Amino acid sequence: METFLIRLLQFVLAISLLVLLHEGGHMFFAKLFGVRVEKFFVFFDVGIGKWKGKLFSWKPKKDDTEYGMGWLPLGGYCKISGMIDESFDTEQMKKEPEPWEFRTKPAWQRLLIMIGGVLVNFVLALFIYSMIMFTWGDSYFKVSDMSMGMRFNADAKALGFHDHDVMLGTDQGPFREYANVNGDFFRQIAQAKRVDVLRNGKKHSISLPGDMDMLPMIKTRPFFVEPFIPAQVDSVLGGTPAAKAGIKAGDIIKSINGKPVETWTDMNYQTGVLSDVMSVKNTHKDSLAVRSIVLTVQHKGKSKIDTLKMVLTPDLKLGVMQSTLATYYKPVQEEYGFFESFPAGIKHGWNVLRGYVGNFRYLASADGAKSIGGFGAIGSLFPPFWDWYMFWSMTAFLSIILAFMNILPIPALDGGHVVFLLYEMITRRKPSEKFMIRAEYVGITLLILLMIFANLNDILRWLHIM
Repeated sequence: METFLIRLLQFVLAISLLVLLHEGGHMFFAKLFGVRVEKFFVFFDVGIGKWKGKLFSWKPKKDDTEYGMGWLPLGGYCKISGMIDESFDTEQMKKEPEPWEFRTKPAWQRLLIMIGGVLVNFVLALFIYSMIMFTWGDSYFKVSDMSMGMRFNADAKALGFHDHDVMLGTDQGPFREYANVNGDFFRQIAQAKRVDVLRNGKKHSISLPGDMDMLPMIKTRPFFVEPFIPAQVDSVLGGTPAAKAGIKAGDIIKSINGKPVETWTDMNYQTGVLSDVMSVKNTHKDSLAVRSIVLTVQHKGKSKIDTLKMVLTPDLKLGVMQSTLATYYKPVQEEYGFFESFPAGIKHGWNVLRGYVGNFRYLASADGAKSIGGFGAIGSLFPPFWDWYMFWSMTAFLSIILAFMNILPIPALDGGHVVFLLYEMITRRKPSEKFMIRAEYVGITLLILLMIFANLNDILRWLHIM
């Protein structure tokens, strides 16, 4: 429960900040051009009965804007006078246009008002990334430094890769880090026509088609490629099955229930199989049988392999902390001064945006549609503990997502309004108000359906149906 609350707090704080600044971008340009902003709300104040749906609101003196917070955390809005938006205030549009209304302003001013939110979100992401570079620098594990090489699945081996190959680079350039938020490592392989590896001390080149589908590479278990991390115990938690069986830090797990184990991926796969079996066992006796396992372990500094019998916890935990890349390799640490951090942050933010846009095309596939997530999926991206580095990294990433999604040419989103404004600027003709209202209804309906679909995917994943 504590883990859930920590993630929820991070999610709500990040989304609130992003929505506040996004809507603030619209309001800034609106007030700059003399357009009246009637309401500025974080979250939606959907009324229920006589209750207007406001958690709180206030209206400063000599200000036309009512500021507040609604109860429905699905975004926020900035109600601009004389504009057809999600409020569907058609009565206002029937009145004679006023000089302080959105509809009476030149098209270029209306365009800036509409892109104000996206602009703020994108600039915010670049600023956050820059400050991350300044505060923490950039730390990563260089792929070519991983001397134990990689572990490959059957699909990768069919293309010519071997376990323990050290990945050097492709025809596009050297590899930097194994994986990051936008999947550059996998994308580089997917687009490569040649991958260079170090095998038994000699350089080899592997030919690839250059147009591989990246989605299966990262969705298939085991992954197409991942660092070879031996199933070596980093530490043992007291009072756990591992501690009671005599397992200690540095011990290496060699097999579980007769199934050979080389890496933690192997171990996690086998416990995943046990979890699948456990899900169909109804009695305590059956459950106990699944949890009762036999491990073979090589103790630290010894050549003899011991056989250990134990009973895993009800959630199939052994009670050990796994070794990681940090156990075997030293990360590359790059530090940046204040002014140096801005070009580094901008470059990183641009790469994240480019990667996200590149991945967007995969949503058209069946596997891509299944990967769409709602609030649960977004919330799970935050760590189960409070970490300012991770919080700001995820906030910047979500800011880029919010900017990109909002600029899509879908009615009811900023991008839909931008398309209609560009049409007006090119043809010198405004779309009719009747058309704009209908388009807004269509856009809102599409967004609601997408939201239902995304959150339904979360539920199906939680129920292990998908």
